[in-house]
Parts: sequence; structure tokens; C-alpha cells
Amino acid sequence: MSDREAQFGRLSLNQATVKRLGVPEAVDLCARHEIPAIGLWREPVAELGLAAAAAAVRAAGLRVSSLCRGGFFTHADPEARQAAIADNKAAIAEAAALGAGTLVLVSGGLVPGRRDIGLARRMIEDAIGELVPDAQAHGVRLGVEALHPVFAADRCVITRLGEALDLALRFPADAVGVVVDTYHLWWDAALLPDIERAGERIASYQVCDWILPLPADTLLGRGHVGDGYIDFPPVTAAVAAAGYAGDIEVEIFNEAIWSAPPDETAATVRKRFPLVF
Repeated sequence: MSDREAQFGRLSLNQATVKRLGVPEAVDLCARHEIPAIGLWREPVAELGLAAAAAAVRAAGLRVSSLCRGGFFTHADPEARQAAIADNKAAIAEAAALGAGTLVLVSGGLVPGRRDIGLARRMIEDAIGELVPDAQAHGVRLGVEALHPVFAADRCVITRLGEALDLALRFPADAVGVVVDTYHLWWDAALLPDIERAGERIASYQVCDWILPLPADTLLGRGHVGDGYIDFPPVTAAVAAAGYAGDIEVEIFNEAIWSAPPDETAATVRKRFPLVF
């Protein structure tokens, strides 16, 4: 097998990149474009039905690289917090049924009505601790994802890979790992040494580019690999040196890309994928 063939063998299309497609359509798109893996999202899986989604993936011969998403633990109301724990336990079971080894966690922003970022981080650690037994029982790893600091208030108070790793290291390696997402982490001067330190804790590697100007909704400021400012090869090399040899998900939130013909998007994803290496 050539290096190029080996690279494409690791390509995964995160369903968010073709947000307007349901599971059957996204699976069919991957099959047509020889993309061997897909990262699924819980909402479209639920819309189709868990068993039907798993069957569609199997019938197409694809892998499920991850399931998005769990998390959002930082609730002021105790009942809401317990509901979040229950929902995350359900997500772990869903990931196992789909054959996904990783459930990606977007852990949550500040507790509503509070400015205490330390409190939010402690709540996230406590919640993950409650989920570890379920994760181990189902053979699913919780992937703690650090998000860019611009999202700290409302989405995730964990903003650096090193912080996500320090959190993951408090729990067994088979239960809790970290997600390396270039969009969220490319700016961090400690990224490469933190990737080296992460080693076996890397549970998922996600890529897309940082583009300018940023849209009004910053969340949608992602582009195809090669359209922005991220230097991908050093990050990919560091992830490989750390021992991660799993799927590489292309995950893009962008209104223009969502509105483009899905076949055009998939073709661009495949064409640009070698730029990651």
C-alpha cells in the first residue's frame, strides 16, 4: 500500500460538514467518494433510529470514527445536571451500538448566572467521574475536547489541550482521552509538546481550517483544509509520533459549505486531505 493510499484509508467525514444530510444520505455520500469512515451526530442518528443508523453504516462498509456529542455538564439546577448525566450515559450506549470507540465531549461553559470558571471546571470533572464506569462497561472512550477560548463562556471552559489532558489523566486511559482539533488548538504555543505528552490519550484527531474574516457567528468560521491559516503537517506529525494511528475527521461548520452540493463538498474534502500530512 502506498503512503497516499494509507492516508486516504484514514479519512473520515464528520457529518457536521454536510449538516443538511441525514444519516443514509451522508453514508451514501461517503461510499460514493471512497471515504471509509464517518463521524456521526446524535440528532440525525435519533431521527433515523439508532438500529437503522447502525445498519446503514454497516451495509455501506464504513467505520464510525466518533459520535458527537456528549457533555454540557455545567448546570446550576441539580435536576438539570442529573438529566445531563443521564443523557450522556445514553450517548455512551449509542456510541457502542454504532461501533464508535469515542464519544466527543463538549463539556460546557460557565454555570448560568455565575462567573466562576473554576466552579464550571470542577463540575465537569465530577460529571466525567460519574460517567467512567459506563464508558468502561461499553468500551467507549470519552474524548474531552478543548475549544477555542472564544467559546469559553457558553460552550466549553476547557480551552487548551494541556488542560483537557490534565483532566483526562485523572481517570483510566481506557475511559477518558482527549480530542485534538486543529481549528480549536492551532494557536496554542504549547500544542506540540502537549500532543507529545498526550500519547495514548489521543482519542480523536479532527481537522479543518481557520478562515478570515470571521463570520458574525464565530462558530461557523471554519473552512476546507488549505483555505486558511493553519499549518497542518507539524500537528499531524506530532499526533502520529504520539502514537495515534486512527481516523482523521474533517469537521467543518460553514454556511456556504452547508449550502454547497454535498458531492462538491465531499470531492473537495478528499482532494484537500493530503494537505493535512
